[in-house]
Amino acid sequence: MSRYALRVTSIAAALGLWQLLTSANVDLWLRFSQFPTVTDVARAFAGRLAGDDYWTDLTDSLTRILTGFLLAAVLGVATGVLVARSRLAEDLLGTVLEVVRPIPAIALVPVAILLFPDNEQGIVFITCTAAFFPVLVSTRHAVRALTPVWEEAVRTMGGGRWRILGSVVLPGALPGIFGGLSVGIGVSWICVISAEMISGQYGVGYRTWQDYTVVDYPGVFVGMVTIGVLGWLTSTAVELAGRRLTRWLPRTSYVAGVRPPRGERGAAARTPVPAGSRAEEEVPKTHDQFV
Repeated sequence: MSRYALRVTSIAAALGLWQLLTSANVDLWLRFSQFPTVTDVARAFAGRLAGDDYWTDLTDSLTRILTGFLLAAVLGVATGVLVARSRLAEDLLGTVLEVVRPIPAIALVPVAILLFPDNEQGIVFITCTAAFFPVLVSTRHAVRALTPVWEEAVRTMGGGRWRILGSVVLPGALPGIFGGLSVGIGVSWICVISAEMISGQYGVGYRTWQDYTVVDYPGVFVGMVTIGVLGWLTSTAVELAGRRLTRWLPRTSYVAGVRPPRGERGAAARTPVPAGSRAEEEVPKTHDQFV
């Protein structure tokens, strides 16, 4: 509870500082007098929640981000495993992917406009491209970093290629895959909002840009807060899914908020565990022991 209280306190302190600087019209080097106050943004937020346009924008942005991200997750993981496991696939696709990867996804907006007949499809394409490469690179590195002993053990017991893929490659690469997914969802939000600002019709990014063009700064901050909250929620969902799917990983014994006495630090590491004792049974096993 103390950790949650600390987090709430930090947010409240940030909002209080924002309110203080903007209400006092502080102009030292940064011009806080141009910013709306927290109360102005709160009133604008309440007005938006009462209307239909806000929920329409929210639904459109979430549909675009989830569609593009799910496509990127499937394609990125599949391509990453294929490139990491097949020399032929690496020779055919590796160079092309490395040439395209440095291109910012938002720079593909003209390509999307020319390629797709509908703006919705173009925005999903940009979102998918933004998340695809982080997932691809993380998956490729995670698969290549796997210990060959695991695969050899499965082959020794008569397992084939698909058995190795399902019992060694994918489970072993899951931590790296979810690292790429966490990065990908954040990049997807950046690109989907930018694409909505440029060529979208409805959406949080489109509405935020419209508010800026009509000099509705409280509305702009409403859009920014909405984007931040949505990004935090989706990133948290990806992280929780990763933790649940990798429960077999050994976890740290650190307990939040509990600090051992100075004399007891490292004592557990120095104390030998008798063979066959109950304490030995409670020692977490590593992944190599499970395999």
